[in-house]
Amino acid sequence: MNAIGWGASWRIARRDLHLGFRGLRLLFLCLFLGVATLAAIGSLTAAITQELSDRGRNLLGGDIEIAMTQREARLGDKEAFRQLGTLSETIRLRAMAQHEGQGRGDAPPAVLTELKGVDAVYPLYGTLALRQGAYRPLDPDHILIGDALAERLDVRPGDRLRYGVARFTVAAIIADEPDRLGEGFTLGPVAIVSLDGLRRTGLIQPGSLYSAKYRIRLAPRFDAATVRADMEKAHDADGWTLKDRDRAAPGANRFIDRMGQFLSLIGLAALVIAGIGVSNGVASYLAAKRGGIATLKVLGATATDIGRIYRMQVGAVALLGIVTGLIVGALLPPLIVALAGDVLPVSPGFRLHPLPLLTSAAYGLLIAFLFTFPPLGRARTQPAAAIFRGAVESGSGTDRRSLAAMAGAGALLVALALLTARESLFSAAVLGATAAVLLLLLGLGWAVRRLALIAPRPRRPLLRLAVANLHRPGAQTAALIVALGLALTLFVTLAGIQTSLDSEIRNVVPEKAPNQFVLDIPSAQVGRFRTIAMRQAPEAELNIVPSLRGTIVAYGAQRVADLKELPEGAWFLRGERGVTYSAVLPQGSDLTAGQWWPRDYAGPPLVSLDEEAAKVMNIGIGDTLTVSILGREITARIASLRKVNWDTMGFNYILVFSPNALAAAPHSMTATITMDPGRDGGMTRALLSAFPGISVIAVGDVIDQVGTIMTQMSRAIVAAASVAILAGIAVLVGAIAASRQARSYDSVILKTLGATRWQILGGQALEYGLLASMLALVALALGTTAAWFVIVRIFDFTWSPDWAVVLATLGGGALLTLGIGLAGAIPLMSVRPARALRQL
Repeated sequence: MNAIGWGASWRIARRDLHLGFRGLRLLFLCLFLGVATLAAIGSLTAAITQELSDRGRNLLGGDIEIAMTQREARLGDKEAFRQLGTLSETIRLRAMAQHEGQGRGDAPPAVLTELKGVDAVYPLYGTLALRQGAYRPLDPDHILIGDALAERLDVRPGDRLRYGVARFTVAAIIADEPDRLGEGFTLGPVAIVSLDGLRRTGLIQPGSLYSAKYRIRLAPRFDAATVRADMEKAHDADGWTLKDRDRAAPGANRFIDRMGQFLSLIGLAALVIAGIGVSNGVASYLAAKRGGIATLKVLGATATDIGRIYRMQVGAVALLGIVTGLIVGALLPPLIVALAGDVLPVSPGFRLHPLPLLTSAAYGLLIAFLFTFPPLGRARTQPAAAIFRGAVESGSGTDRRSLAAMAGAGALLVALALLTARESLFSAAVLGATAAVLLLLLGLGWAVRRLALIAPRPRRPLLRLAVANLHRPGAQTAALIVALGLALTLFVTLAGIQTSLDSEIRNVVPEKAPNQFVLDIPSAQVGRFRTIAMRQAPEAELNIVPSLRGTIVAYGAQRVADLKELPEGAWFLRGERGVTYSAVLPQGSDLTAGQWWPRDYAGPPLVSLDEEAAKVMNIGIGDTLTVSILGREITARIASLRKVNWDTMGFNYILVFSPNALAAAPHSMTATITMDPGRDGGMTRALLSAFPGISVIAVGDVIDQVGTIMTQMSRAIVAAASVAILAGIAVLVGAIAASRQARSYDSVILKTLGATRWQILGGQALEYGLLASMLALVALALGTTAAWFVIVRIFDFTWSPDWAVVLATLGGGALLTLGIGLAGAIPLMSVRPARALRQL
């Protein structure tokens, strides 16, 4: 008989599909989940990246930014900046705002703010939006404040605020600060004054902790990246921090890179898991169509006709799932942005991004093609007699043509994943690890089936039935083990991630943390500061240390500026860091190598280095380290290594110098105060009255701010990981559905021989229980490894899962999968033997 043609094939496929779409729901669900996940991830990442790129100049405040700490640029440097284009100067520091009038009864005596002095041309890009009127350059007596500061101090336009020794009148409330994200992490609400107004406060003193920034709107003949590279080479010893408009917010970009890695991992995992569900769904559908396929072959339909008819059916449902997934994935990013809150650095508006949508569609098509070929190939090539015996006899393997097509689709899928990945090596590792896990589970499935076949038969009938179900003809043992293994592994992974993040949030607060940090204490008035603090709280514990800022410009013989990229984990080489000096080992540090210098040491400069930083830089005792402080390079020999206990929330410095190296440099002092919580308000008033220029940071406020961000991040990570859980459950449902025909035949035979419904259900419960028990350790190992990778390698958090919760989740997951399996078996209990046997 000749092939019946495409038109006739489509008519048969459409009529058959109209009657039996129910069997392809799993195909639709798995493709929908996979494509929607990838489309949402791609669209969200593209939206945030595009927003950062589009707003690069606004976020930075210029085309180029040069920042320096505790000093301003020299006149010659400023003149060189002006040769490049329009120059805007800002100075930013932390300072205490005090309301001169009568605020609310519960208003704090002062609020820590980010005080910024701006010149007349600020902002170079974007608009400083106000809630009252339009922005005009400020005079020295007026101030603009953020909503949070207005609320906390109960102030409004016309009220008076005091900073240091100066008083300002509130001119307006800030609605939008264009360069807010480019300023980085802040500890308080913003307030803006003119540069002359800032100098009136008396807060800018030698050694004060402030940051001077110079933004340049480049003339058209200059390229931002080239100018930045030339400046970095020419001024690498000056301790400048340079940015250009393409990396306006490095912290935000690093966050997006890390979140992108995690989301890519989730997307790729969900994609492969969905593919397995697709295969199971199609296998289940074709098993239900076994009689129709065999009848068509008996009537003369060729293998080409069969393949064409069912490929059309599967293709139509696959396209529906892909298109629906694309629509949902394109619409999800605004919802994710709204739910994520402050976790995301920017809030992009709704916009369609064609490239991630096309990529997700290509993934969906390749997955549908790759994973539907095995069951379609068997249906196409099996003789009619073999198909009729399919319920009691295992089918033949996949033919060569199907294997070749699958290999091609698999190669295209891998190529697409690597070519579209932000990090090809990372994606290759994820795909390789996923393939290894699947091969491990498939191998375990083969081993379980083999062991069940050769094992002695148990005496108990139900147990004997459960073991026989693992190796009988048509058994879906391998598919069930893959499905159960994936589902349990994903449950463990999610529990490990969630409990580690919860632990990270709890560990933000150590058992004994200081109540306050105090910045910018004049170094010549440490004795007076100590007297006032102890008078206010006699039981208080004070830790007062010198505070400077410095940039590591060389270690050993290596200049940092000459590195093409920083070593992994070398965050301390990125910009300026806090440095100090001490005659004794600082609190919160443990000496691990070398010796501390004598109290009266007067030789060449020495430095003590954090041992983890030493490992990253591959240096040790006796090597040299060069640090630029206030524009001056200081080369010191490493005298000791320390373990820094970062969780104490005290002063933890990577670099501690010998006193003779830095004591002559202009600097201020910083203190921590540990006391009874009820004395915080009185301590702040007393210190500000004596030292108007200091800044008092309430540790509780910092903890609340960090804890809120961590909680939001935890919810976002768990919500993203839950997509893979849904895909894993869909795979399990597919594996159960794929074996429904054979189980229906078994249950009918057993009922005919006198078995009760509860006995049949009990046999299946034992079967799933045996499989879940054997897979528990495997799932625990695989799941904890995956969770560790996400927590430690991607997000740089501490691996500290709650093992009780992880094990309970594993047990709960096993019970859930058991319940899903039994729920799939319940409909089979109502099948009437005569009717079922006629259908078979």
